[in-house]
Amino acid sequence: MKMPVALVWLLAFTNLLIRGESNNAICKKNFKLEPRPHSVSILEFGAVGDGKALNTLAFQNAIFYLKSFADKGGAQLYVPPGKWLTGSFNLTSHLTLFLEKGATILASPDPSHWDIVTPLPSYGRGIELPGKRYRSLINGDNLLDVVITGDNGTFDGQGAAWWEWLESGSLNYSRPHLIEFVSSKNILISNLTFLNAPSVNIHPVYCSQVHIKKVLIETPVDSPYVLGIVPDNVCIEDSTINVGHDAVSLKSGWDQYGINYGRPTTTVHIRNLILKSPTGAGISFGSEMSGGVSDVTVERLTIHSSLEGIAFRTTRGRGGYIRNITISDVDLSDVDIAIIADGHTGSHPDDKYDRNALPVVTHIVMRNFTGEGIGLAGKFTGIGESPFTSICLADIHLQTRSDSWICSYVSGFSDDVSPEPCQELMSSPLSSCFAGGSIYGGDTAAESYYSW
Repeated sequence: MKMPVALVWLLAFTNLLIRGESNNAICKKNFKLEPRPHSVSILEFGAVGDGKALNTLAFQNAIFYLKSFADKGGAQLYVPPGKWLTGSFNLTSHLTLFLEKGATILASPDPSHWDIVTPLPSYGRGIELPGKRYRSLINGDNLLDVVITGDNGTFDGQGAAWWEWLESGSLNYSRPHLIEFVSSKNILISNLTFLNAPSVNIHPVYCSQVHIKKVLIETPVDSPYVLGIVPDNVCIEDSTINVGHDAVSLKSGWDQYGINYGRPTTTVHIRNLILKSPTGAGISFGSEMSGGVSDVTVERLTIHSSLEGIAFRTTRGRGGYIRNITISDVDLSDVDIAIIADGHTGSHPDDKYDRNALPVVTHIVMRNFTGEGIGLAGKFTGIGESPFTSICLADIHLQTRSDSWICSYVSGFSDDVSPEPCQELMSSPLSSCFAGGSIYGGDTAAESYYSW
């Protein structure tokens, strides 16, 4: 007796979830918030919380002092209520930065208070301008065991000046982020508010075991190209993000620089988020994905008042891949395009990219979507020489304002989707959604793990 398609899908999807438990492990990891054995207040280093006095030196001296406790159980830097103006500064390992309720760390709007640093190696140049970039406000490089938390304290990037400089073309270097960790491990960011970032709010890159939870991130609707979180190897949960551009964006390097650096974004779990992105997407993949993006689980999202709900972006010359992505339980409202996968989006860092480096987009599963006030249900435009494959949709019900699907150079499977998708998304068997194979480039372990 032939098993009903819905039941086959349910069994297959359940199997996918079971085999994808490693993605979820990082959210289940218990980050200890036990008190550090040593604690000091920023007041002890001469800081003044009036919103006018510059406190960069006070923060730098405090961190330098607390570094001596790294082998003694670590230490905490306590920031009491007040407005603490500062330029960029670095953290140290085995540190807790705690912002009390009513405490606001204010980013200086004076570019001279921000250090200048080289670009990330997987990008080759500044994202917005060739050459160097401004260092982020709070930085960690090759750190271990760092907690940034509080009783809903605030980081305010005072980004209006930076946004104006970007739009007027008067920036000297690419804009800074609020928080950036590079090549670091065991990072927790929680119970905080982030306002008015110059560019990206939270950027853990080349990191592992990063946990971001219970944060509120907000910028004005018209803040240009301001992103919420740009992560790798991370759990993001229980948060609200309202920004001008993409709320959460998974990237992994730009063209030949990302290909050569070869550091993928992988093992990501995102859940229980409320997202708003008037000029971007709630969740985006790419377009800078040349190192690869894979093994991502996204669940329980509310996306509202946004240009795009879920976006996959890439272009010829990127190389890399976006694969093994599972997105489920998404509620969309007032979104122009619910799902978009575009193979013709993004610029290049220079003219040295390989035009024949074609990206691979495959094994994308999206399930249990509802939506109202949707403009277009989906737009899938792959690349002729590298079509998007195994795009699998199930239990998706969207109230749209127009004929709903645009498709080219894409193939996939659909079940219980309304409005009815284009024929290309009904051209593959269910088994294509859950089969590993040659896309893993000979990686035997990966092929075995994903033999769904």
